[in-house]
Amino acid sequence: MRDRLADIRETQLGNNDNDGGVVVDDVLVDVTPGGGGFMDDFFKEIEIIEQDLSAIENDVAHVEKMHTHILTAPKMAEEDKERLESAMNSIKLKANRVRARLKDIEINIERTEEQSAEARIKRTQHAALSHRLVNLMLTYNKIQNDYREKCKDRIKRQLKITGKPTTDEEIEDMLESGNPEIFTQAVITDTKDAKQALEAIEARHNDIMNLEKSIKELHEMFLDMAMLVESQGEMIDNIEHNTVNAVDFICSAKEDVKKAVKYQSAARKKKIICLALALVLIIIIIIILIVQLRDNSGGSSGGGATPNGGSGNSKTTSSPRATISPINTAR
Repeated sequence: MRDRLADIRETQLGNNDNDGGVVVDDVLVDVTPGGGGFMDDFFKEIEIIEQDLSAIENDVAHVEKMHTHILTAPKMAEEDKERLESAMNSIKLKANRVRARLKDIEINIERTEEQSAEARIKRTQHAALSHRLVNLMLTYNKIQNDYREKCKDRIKRQLKITGKPTTDEEIEDMLESGNPEIFTQAVITDTKDAKQALEAIEARHNDIMNLEKSIKELHEMFLDMAMLVESQGEMIDNIEHNTVNAVDFICSAKEDVKKAVKYQSAARKKKIICLALALVLIIIIIIILIVQLRDNSGGSSGGGATPNGGSGNSKTTSSPRATISPINTAR
């Protein structure tokens, strides 16, 4: 099966580039269940979906490592084959489970009042999680197709060893038919290398057939989720736009706060300086008043000595007059 999701991948990448490459995953609202009861069940459901998506991400990375290990091994071990199939089944199971949960959320959103805050939160979470699932599945699909191409190259080299070189188109026809004997039945297996190459060809062919089955099983889900995200593209763009605006507003607010703190500090310093100057002025006024009061008190004490001296002289002049008066009477 050829890579039939190239158009979807280009559409997804195009959506990511519309607003300067803002990643919708960053739009996810950080919620903690049990924080007051508002939409608590919904947030618990979101947490479960996020856990499954993280598990899918780990499984996809594990599959990629397994592919590298298998391609470098001379022959695929049965244990490696089982581990690879287990990881692929785990991805399929979790992806279908997440898809079903997102469908339930979509139905729940339709029952919620369209313009309410609850509906906006649910739509935002649903769109972001759907976008994340599609991106994971597209990554997984790319890993599978890359592995398929590398297996084809290896089959081509091994057919060359057996003495039957083939083109890419012929190998593709063999894979599409599901019958490797089209090219291997005429291979001469007299040599040890030829026998080993033939065994490897059959093993790689079976491996690719398993990949084809997995890709076909997930193909319908890819298309369904991609169409869902594409239909929500306008809403996602609005979410991204509002998020960018919010970030700009926060940065601007931080600068305003810094300026306000600076102005407040300068105003406080000016206030302290004014209070200090007022205090110094009050002290100076008090000192001036005290000095004036002391000067006035000293002047009042000096003016009181002159009246007392005048009354003493009066007594001295009146005393002779009293003595002379009897003498004149005797004459």
